Amino acid sequence: MRPQPRRALHIALAAALVAAPLTVAAASAAQAAPAASVQLKGVGLDDPHKKDIAMQLVSSAENSSLDWKAQYKYIEDIGDGRGYTAGIIGFCSGTGDMLDLVQHYTDLKPGNVLAKYLPALKKVNGSASHSGLGDAFVKDWAAAAKDQTFQQAQNDERDRVYFNPAVNQAKADGLRALGQFAYYDAIVMHGPGNSSDSFGGIRAAAMKKARTPAQGGDEATYLKAFLDARKVVMKKEAAHSDTSRVDTEQSVFLNAKNFDLNPPLKWKVYGDSYSINS
Repeated sequence: MRPQPRRALHIALAAALVAAPLTVAAASAAQAAPAASVQLKGVGLDDPHKKDIAMQLVSSAENSSLDWKAQYKYIEDIGDGRGYTAGIIGFCSGTGDMLDLVQHYTDLKPGNVLAKYLPALKKVNGSASHSGLGDAFVKDWAAAAKDQTFQQAQNDERDRVYFNPAVNQAKADGLRALGQFAYYDAIVMHGPGNSSDSFGGIRAAAMKKARTPAQGGDEATYLKAFLDARKVVMKKEAAHSDTSRVDTEQSVFLNAKNFDLNPPLKWKVYGDSYSINS
């Protein structure tokens, strides 16, 4: 798999990494939205089949592959200042969510092969350091990825920190599956939180331009405003300046008015073509 402009999660500025960082868990708690009060038509992204489609779409951008389940074992330092990036959603040793993941795995399975790295992960949190990790950690991550308990731990943390907050907020905003995916893909890349460069900041910027469907606005108009606001943030950082996952993926679905994100789906990311037929 070739490294992409993004696998990391928090688009906090590099300086934020050397400050005392807000943990992903705390940020996600702030982002959790109440249950939707609007009646939505169609099947939501939390439907198992739709969720699998969402994971394939994200994997096409993050790993140049639709086989998202092959990414449990993924781990590398992509040189973005966030240390190791790994797993199905790009958990990072420098941003706290990898620490949370390994802690959750250890809660589920004490004595696992990664448990011994918890002290090192605590020390490197907030930095790009590999201290106490290195080749041994990379090897043990790949070994752990064969364990269904570790796979479940990755699924759990993906849902707790990213998927559920994004989908809940989108439903509360009156958005169908496409909008729910737009929120999810944004929170994966930019991280939860309310800073201008985070998911919450992007949403706030979009709401200054258009009303959400829950506010009586037009769904297409609002989603375009959201995608436009996201592109502004993406272009602020060289690693994310390629906006094709918006331009030749999500905008394609929006222009086709495929608000329910129904297959067949055809799109491009970084020039590569993909399709989901059913």
